[in-house]
Amino acid sequence: MSPSAPVSFDPSDQPLSPGVTLLKGAARFVVHSRHAKAVDLCLYDPADPALETARVRMQRGEFDLWHATVNGIKPGALYGYRAHGPWLPQHAMRHNARKLLLDPYARAIHGVPDAATHMHTTPGPLHAPGCIDNGAKALKSVVIDESFEWSGDKPPRVPWRDTVICEMHVKGFTQTHPKIPAALRGTYAGLAHPAAVGYLRDLGITSVQLLPVHQHLDDLFLLDKKLTNYWGYNTIGFFAPHNTYAAASDPQEQVREFKAMVKALHAAGIEVILDVVYNHTAEGNEHGPTLMFRGLDDHSYYRHQFSEDGASYLNMTGCGNSVDSASLPVLRLILDSLRYWVTEMHVDGFRFDLAVTVARNETHAFHARSQFICAVAQDPVLSQVKLIAEAWDISCMDSYQVGQFPEPWRELNGKYRDTVRSWWRGDRGNTAEFAKRFCGSQDIYGWNQQRPPLASINFLTSHDGFTLQDLVSYEHKHNEANGEDNRDGDSSNHSSNCGIEGPTDDPLILDMRDKLRRGMIATMMCSLGVPFLTAGDERGRTQRGNNNAYCQDSDISWLDWSKGDEEMLDFTRRMIAFRRSHGRFRRRVYFDGQTNPSTGLRDVTWLEDDGSLLCHEEWHNHARCCFGALFDADEADSSPLLLIFNNSKAAQPFLLPGSEDTRWTLVFDTGLSPSFPTSTPRQYAGAESHLLLGRSIACLKLTAGRCGEIEPKAC
Repeated sequence: MSPSAPVSFDPSDQPLSPGVTLLKGAARFVVHSRHAKAVDLCLYDPADPALETARVRMQRGEFDLWHATVNGIKPGALYGYRAHGPWLPQHAMRHNARKLLLDPYARAIHGVPDAATHMHTTPGPLHAPGCIDNGAKALKSVVIDESFEWSGDKPPRVPWRDTVICEMHVKGFTQTHPKIPAALRGTYAGLAHPAAVGYLRDLGITSVQLLPVHQHLDDLFLLDKKLTNYWGYNTIGFFAPHNTYAAASDPQEQVREFKAMVKALHAAGIEVILDVVYNHTAEGNEHGPTLMFRGLDDHSYYRHQFSEDGASYLNMTGCGNSVDSASLPVLRLILDSLRYWVTEMHVDGFRFDLAVTVARNETHAFHARSQFICAVAQDPVLSQVKLIAEAWDISCMDSYQVGQFPEPWRELNGKYRDTVRSWWRGDRGNTAEFAKRFCGSQDIYGWNQQRPPLASINFLTSHDGFTLQDLVSYEHKHNEANGEDNRDGDSSNHSSNCGIEGPTDDPLILDMRDKLRRGMIATMMCSLGVPFLTAGDERGRTQRGNNNAYCQDSDISWLDWSKGDEEMLDFTRRMIAFRRSHGRFRRRVYFDGQTNPSTGLRDVTWLEDDGSLLCHEEWHNHARCCFGALFDADEADSSPLLLIFNNSKAAQPFLLPGSEDTRWTLVFDTGLSPSFPTSTPRQYAGAESHLLLGRSIACLKLTAGRCGEIEPKAC
């Protein structure tokens, strides 16, 4: 038995707060467990983390909070908990005091985050608890001093209408960057480097969305295959930045390094949004490791279903367990974690992985007024930051909830992704659906709650799936490197290889792929809603056909900075600037078809290729591959714009609106290379046929003539 430590149980007159509170010359440790019979606080030597220096039996207080105040504790101290209680798996109780447990509120975690065998219960989930004491080898929680020099830091607070999101991996974005010092590549400090920040600023990105940075665990089955959980959707520390993404080795400095990264991005006017995983933990199902929730209070922290056969985990996430966000202590933990990242780490918002699971109520059903959603909506801190829902989970009848999250939530619009991909692939019969997605998906967001078009996060690709380059280069997934015989990953990608699977030197196929990529980026930047770019798509990044690179901490996932499609990079930069300068594509309200009395034009008018109005029945013509959208002038630009779309392989003539006195000037044409004119842009007369190349969008601006002349004739 370890020696005892100077300890007090007097909580003073203040309510107990879970986690560690630094006091003058001491620290108060508080942890929740309803079903434990006793809880021990174990202290370890920072110089020798295997050495337990003291053990304290904690006292139970109100709200099932166990507490102890220990004198002489300083920042950097290592600790963990041991929970004594019943081993009754059939009743969702799995206490095992031989396992050292992490503090769910730990601000930093020390150790190698691998699912080593000592973390597991043996010999089986329904047998007696394992007899292996893992205290020496276990991960340890770290006491952290929160102080940091934040002076001068200001949250950018970018309005949704001006937001351009770029999703990236902290390591993958900088791992090969030649202008970042080798010691900083793949780290928070690397992302804070001027070379990384400057690239994002010059591209026009307003908000970076980081793949999970909470401390996560690498699965044992992946380590056995020499792979890792690269994406990080395997959380064990909801308050702790992942330690292997830090250049610093000291946990205190790792926290400060993360804060310095946020401060550097803020200085460039760039927001930081975190991809967060509150729907499950790395403990997995009953065969998984015992790290925190399972050993502290399995019954309270996870969702279970109980039957005559006993308790089993509800697996709505595909990861073995589902965190019970309707449970009061768990709901408090999630809210405390979110507020911590906003108030202490200064992040600007969150993207919630499998948000439907988090938004389920006490009966495990999704509800737009669930405990979690209501709590966030009234929270004075969280209700003011960016909140993005991945509006689905798996395996339930009510898993798909796109359009159902209330304000102030925004949602990843999976229907936008699938429709835009399908249309550009050349699929017939979905032109009307394409126009709906282009116009902000009013059928999804505007019909019941009157949510604005900015509720839609418009994405074409993300970490999960093909890159944009692979989307036009592969018809089938190629995930052999994942070691699962290509069984993993989605087989339905709405992709096209343009004639040859994978790399090719065929100039015609390469040209078609380039046009498709430019066409999709232009569509996204002109669509109502919030554009979402995956880092590397702007420079032709490929994963060689792997559409599920979650375990690939390798050149499959990293950005290759030694080469890149400079023309695509320039085009993307120009399209972001184009969007920024045209308010009609950043509208807060939907198009309504009303006529502007000063111009005689509707906010948007849909045209057939012969220049006439595109009537209702023509939207559903399976042969339709070409159409136009005429936009009225907006407050920032006094000239109407015309967009012409063509998703067929062949060039299509389009009769331009107006008379012979009308002049249209080309703004961009994704069928051309380069797409934006490099010299005096070409002009076209009204009532003249413009030949739009296959798989292209052209944008023209009215530069001469009266608006009344371009009003198309009726059907």
